[in-house]
Amino acid sequence: MIEKMQFVSIMGPENDFDRVIDTYLTKYEIHLENALTELKDVVDLKPYISTNPYKQLFTRATQLIRLVDVSDEAYDESITNEEAIQIVTDLNKEFNLLKEETSSLEQERNRLKTSLATIEPFRELNFDVSEILHFKAVKFRFGRISKEYIEKFDKYVYDTLNTVFYRCHSDDTYVWGVCFVPASESSQIDAVYKSMHFERIYLPDEYEGTADEAAKKLEQQIIDLNTKIAQATHIRMEKIEAAKSKLYSAYMKLSILSHNFDIRKMAALTESHTTFYILCGWMTKEQAIEFKKELDNDEDVYCIGEDEHPKIFSKPPTKLRNWKIFKPFEMFVRMYGLPSYNEFDPTVFVALTYAFIFGWMFGDVGQGLLLVILGFSIYHFKKWDLGAIIGYAGIFSTFFGFMFGSVFGFENVIDAVWIHPVSAMSNVPFIGKLNTVFVVAIGFGMGLILLTMLFNIINSIRNKDKITTIFDTNGLAGFAFYGSAVLIIGLLMAGKTLPATAVIIVMFVIPLILIACKEPIEHKLSKHHSKEEGGIGMTIAQCFFELFEVLLSYFSNTLSFIRIGAFAVSHASMMEVVLMLAGAENGATPNWIVIVLGNLFVCGLEGLVVGIQVLRLEYYELFSRFYKGTGREFKPYSSLNTNEK
Repeated sequence: MIEKMQFVSIMGPENDFDRVIDTYLTKYEIHLENALTELKDVVDLKPYISTNPYKQLFTRATQLIRLVDVSDEAYDESITNEEAIQIVTDLNKEFNLLKEETSSLEQERNRLKTSLATIEPFRELNFDVSEILHFKAVKFRFGRISKEYIEKFDKYVYDTLNTVFYRCHSDDTYVWGVCFVPASESSQIDAVYKSMHFERIYLPDEYEGTADEAAKKLEQQIIDLNTKIAQATHIRMEKIEAAKSKLYSAYMKLSILSHNFDIRKMAALTESHTTFYILCGWMTKEQAIEFKKELDNDEDVYCIGEDEHPKIFSKPPTKLRNWKIFKPFEMFVRMYGLPSYNEFDPTVFVALTYAFIFGWMFGDVGQGLLLVILGFSIYHFKKWDLGAIIGYAGIFSTFFGFMFGSVFGFENVIDAVWIHPVSAMSNVPFIGKLNTVFVVAIGFGMGLILLTMLFNIINSIRNKDKITTIFDTNGLAGFAFYGSAVLIIGLLMAGKTLPATAVIIVMFVIPLILIACKEPIEHKLSKHHSKEEGGIGMTIAQCFFELFEVLLSYFSNTLSFIRIGAFAVSHASMMEVVLMLAGAENGATPNWIVIVLGNLFVCGLEGLVVGIQVLRLEYYELFSRFYKGTGREFKPYSSLNTNEK
């Protein structure tokens, strides 16, 4: 069912805003609406604009708390606003100082790594690098040449130049080395080297000793810096770890303060001599009564109920309240869409029909009990609604297992209370013999269709939609026509005498005429009547094809319920195949491994398929007749605040 709502407006002095939020809005459930939107007809109102002073601190507290595990920490509600602010401010300042120190060390390490990467290819150069860097009469060039060009350089150029190329490291692509040239010929020789795609590498004037000695010194310096960085990081984490209890309480406090402050954007302020705030929203009627009663003792807060509100622009939100046994099936309702405030809540209907139809299509005592154990175990340990749904479906599977006399596919262990789906047949007038399960499934589907038509009529009456109530295919006209068709079929099946022709005309023709005239009547009543394009002939043709579509939909929707019987027969047939593969026919000793694996396979695969097919029946054949699911969820401030925590 859907909770009854009441629209309330809360008012008080602006300087009392935070107290009211802390005292009442965290205690009572209220779905807040934008006050300026709701009170658009009220003059002298302005938005409550103010910068949130807690937002930046809360963001920093969030960043700090992510660095430690606070899953076992408890929130100390006695912490004051000032204490929370001071804890985060001090810890953040200390953290930033340590982070700056670490950042400085990391920058120095990156510089040394770059320097090491530069000197690394020249470690085979057994000369003092610092002396080479200070040559004056002889010019030097550190660099690399691709192997493709080094071969051409050696063969065609090297012997003709007044230069020495000292090779160092090489890999599959390049050869690193140092070229020495006389200072007087450096320009000419540099040009030749460039033509050979020599890539020059500039070494900074900071190396001492040989390239290998310089590289080892750099490696040691990097190791020392890594140690210092690790120590600084460890100290930083120790500081946060030591203060995590206080940090968690401060974080929780700032979370509440920041969220509470943001409520101002939903409020409006008066522009009179004394500034008052106004908050608007929806409460359940029960809580609204308690809230008003408590405010009787608070002289600074006023609350006005919806009866005193001249005009409400927002639609009431939807809050579902169902018994615990039906609550898991709210998941299916939410998947389709929440009911609007004046709409029928289909949760109980879904719970009963889904579990019942599933059990009918999947009737087996043993497999049903497996679903019960599995489903309720999942629900108990994981708290998943789907687990409870599987458990309830398993209960009805067990029930129909007894009705069909099936235990893990064996149909000779217990007697069938009702029938065996595969072999039971019935005589149907004009058709002949037909599987009994199919016949009953179609009859059951007809009953559900009539029931959903009644739901649609109730919804239409609640919404004061007379046109839909009377003329819709799922309204009174549709109910009269389809109900009459069901009655006629029932009489034929029972071999009874049909009503007179005049009665049949009243039962069939008049409802169809009303359905066909729905659109013209709707236009007439809504004063939007306009001349039909194409004249009366086009109107008649349109009505004819619409009626044909309506009749076709009735027929196809009814036949769609054959799948209930089809899956019941299919399940029994699949288990017969499993028993045949296990060699259990004719009383032979079965292969129990095949029996177990076959049952698990059928239980898993067909259980999934049946679950989807039943949900399809719910959505397409039943919900489409009476349910729109256009409601918006009731989201109280108190629950949003809890989620923030």
